Amino acid sequence: MPSSDPDPDSRHDLRRRLRRRRRALAIAAPDAGEAAARHLPPDALPRVRTFAAYLPAGGEIDPGPLSVRLLALGAERLLPRALEDGSLKFLDAPLDAPLAPDAVGVPAPLPDSPERRPDLVITPLVGFDRFGGRLGQGGGHYDRALERLRRTGPVFVLGLAFAGQEVDRLALEPHDQTLDAVLTEAGYRSLPQA
Repeated sequence: MPSSDPDPDSRHDLRRRLRRRRRALAIAAPDAGEAAARHLPPDALPRVRTFAAYLPAGGEIDPGPLSVRLLALGAERLLPRALEDGSLKFLDAPLDAPLAPDAVGVPAPLPDSPERRPDLVITPLVGFDRFGGRLGQGGGHYDRALERLRRTGPVFVLGLAFAGQEVDRLALEPHDQTLDAVLTEAGYRSLPQA
């Protein structure tokens, strides 16, 4: 993964612009999660036993329809829980699991829920590029979690986004983790590693 020294102010400005764009896209295409789930080719993913999804916020595309599809194939759903130290744990989260706010205020499985290792991480994002670059919210939670997972074995990282969140090229930092593929309301695309 190439490293660069992007201007933190420009990354902050880019995040702000892309968040605004994402909110507008969510209003314009409220069924984008359904459309994206329909675009996932049956053979696109490796065998998935456990997958980590997320609960959408701030205009993020809804992974619910994709989760339902994966559950129907026999996979088990996990959800992230952010901890005070800035890390993420992926915890068991059946559809009827009780939820409580995590360290950043996002609904998450209860702290005593079993932790599991996902085969597939469906990650929210603010922006992405055609090289696999991913721009997250800026806290580094997913970057740290993905780096830890990749150190211990294979994991497939699928960005779920609106097609309009794509940018020409992101200036990646050394800690930034890349996507293996992206799924949007317009289609599925495997991505080369940046």
